[in-house]
Amino acid sequence: MRQRWGRTAAVALGVTLGLAAAPVGGVAMAAGTADGPVDGVVDGVLDPPADGGHDAPARPSWTSKDAAAYWTPERMAAAIAHAPGRARPRTTPVPPAGAAARPPAKPQLAPTARHFGGVPSVGVLFTVDSDAKTHHCTASVVHSPQGNLILTAGHCNPGTRAAFVPQYRSGATTQPYGIWAIGETFDYADRGTTGDGADLDFAFATVAPDARGRTVESVTGGNTLAATPGYTNKVTVIGYPSVRNDPQDRAVRCDTRTTRLTGTRQLRMECGGFYGGTSGSPWLTHFDERTRTGQIIGLIGGLNGGGPTGPHSDRTSYSPYFDAAIFDLYARAIQES
Repeated sequence: MRQRWGRTAAVALGVTLGLAAAPVGGVAMAAGTADGPVDGVVDGVLDPPADGGHDAPARPSWTSKDAAAYWTPERMAAAIAHAPGRARPRTTPVPPAGAAARPPAKPQLAPTARHFGGVPSVGVLFTVDSDAKTHHCTASVVHSPQGNLILTAGHCNPGTRAAFVPQYRSGATTQPYGIWAIGETFDYADRGTTGDGADLDFAFATVAPDARGRTVESVTGGNTLAATPGYTNKVTVIGYPSVRNDPQDRAVRCDTRTTRLTGTRQLRMECGGFYGGTSGSPWLTHFDERTRTGQIIGLIGGLNGGGPTGPHSDRTSYSPYFDAAIFDLYARAIQES
């Protein structure tokens, strides 16, 4: 069940900013497999949800074991790439690895994201909803007392039967850090992608323990939520373009700088390759190459779902400014999870 909150008075930033980053040394590997059928699934088809009302039967629980059993390698490979996410038209595809670079007609002033193996604390969202059957957004693990929170863009709408796959590997028989069921989602009722609502385009979601009872953060490590320190920052942005926009279906990374999005209280960054599917990609400062974690000061989202429309829209991305509003929502997610 989605939890949507009206915007209320913010909690003091000092409480949440004082949280220590989660340790990532000795990270365990999760197999991401499960035995037996998924609750509510018959011959690969989900039972329709109850219509509601006092006499309606209870919805079967959705566990990480269920998520891993449902999202088999075959089902991931057959997923239809028509899910909602970052609303941007495809322009030119990401070039295949090893392809010879074509000399640009004009000097490139902005960097271009590069494919890489990904990091454990950043992954993709899969949903079982009828209109979203492939990974369509990016999410990241955020340090929390319970070790069970992820952060994504508010417009990503994980759904009621959704899964988080950290460091997703396309076509892999076993996902390196498992497949995790998403529980409740926490966002603002007035969030959106236009007007003032675009400043609230972020959401937290809880992640169920795996079959061994471990939390997602204990397996992947977590990034620390931090207030945006200003409009000019050096950031590492990591995301997963959808396979419709990037046939390699791999993580991309860009190290770049942020500026202010003119006329708004949002950030912008210039880097090519952030096509549809990268909504929710974390903007990390103080990224540690050893732990592969950092401080999240933004994410792809906000105005227009995270960037301009039209040709070459993948080269510019936006982010809401992280202030008291996101910490208030973070506190609510902790209290209710």
